[in-house]
Amino acid sequence: MKRILTIPINGVVSVAFSPGGELLATASDNRVEFWDPATGTAVGDPQTGHTGAVASVAFSPDRELLATASSDSTVRLWDAATGTAVGDPLTGHTRFATAVAFSPDGRLLASAGDDGTVRLWNPNTGSAVSGPLTGHSYSVTAVAFSPDGRLLASCGDDGTVRLWNPATGTAVGETLTGHIDDVESVVISPDGRLLASSGSDETVRLWDLTTGAAIGEPLKGHASCVWSVVFSPDGRLLASAGDDGTVRLWNPFTGTAMGKAFVGRDAWSVAFSPDGDTIASASGSEGVSLWKLGSRTPHHR
Repeated sequence: MKRILTIPINGVVSVAFSPGGELLATASDNRVEFWDPATGTAVGDPQTGHTGAVASVAFSPDRELLATASSDSTVRLWDAATGTAVGDPLTGHTRFATAVAFSPDGRLLASAGDDGTVRLWNPNTGSAVSGPLTGHSYSVTAVAFSPDGRLLASCGDDGTVRLWNPATGTAVGETLTGHIDDVESVVISPDGRLLASSGSDETVRLWDLTTGAAIGEPLKGHASCVWSVVFSPDGRLLASAGDDGTVRLWNPFTGTAMGKAFVGRDAWSVAFSPDGDTIASASGSEGVSLWKLGSRTPHHR
């Protein structure tokens, strides 16, 4: 595992690969930028429609749109091919919009907010699909859909992970509790069986989505807040990024660490390339680093 490229960008907090892997999108300050991950060169001009810091970026499954969430309380959509804004800002959050995620079929966009709500949008029309999803008692920090689109997970500063039916906007099952501080990131495995969460308690946790039960002990290794967690496309690896400047790999079936941590500076966001061979990590002080993975063959329990 080695660093193959660094793109120096000040203040980058979120990074995402396009579904085809040919583009990398970054959020830094009030800018959205596109990059060629093979060369680290900028693609087009920075987009600066937000009036506040951009906190999250996400590509639609068909690669046509990029969604962003910002401290200006809005969600915006961009044409990923041209970088131009699509429609008006999506308004509804009353405070900082913290995260965005598309459903697997691209028909829904979920956003999380510092107002304690999750909101659902039709990305084709820019209209709200339902009323806000309420249940978190503090800021909602992240949202993630299951691979079949039938579940939406959210996490927040109330220390919980919650599950929702995005078709009805209703809560599903029990609230997942176990973190002892803010939960900063949540992701569902490609087979829909596992949920991973990470938080300010310096841990990554795994959950059985069928039962809602915690799996094993918390994964420990980070020395400060774990801001981001993501599964590899084949589900055989879990990557986490922390404020201690490390990106760590885990075997989600055994809960064991895989190899040495990637060491940089503060790591705010992590993303796998679609082929699973490369990891991008975002640092507010260092920019975006691309890491090439070596041989990896962890198996199911």
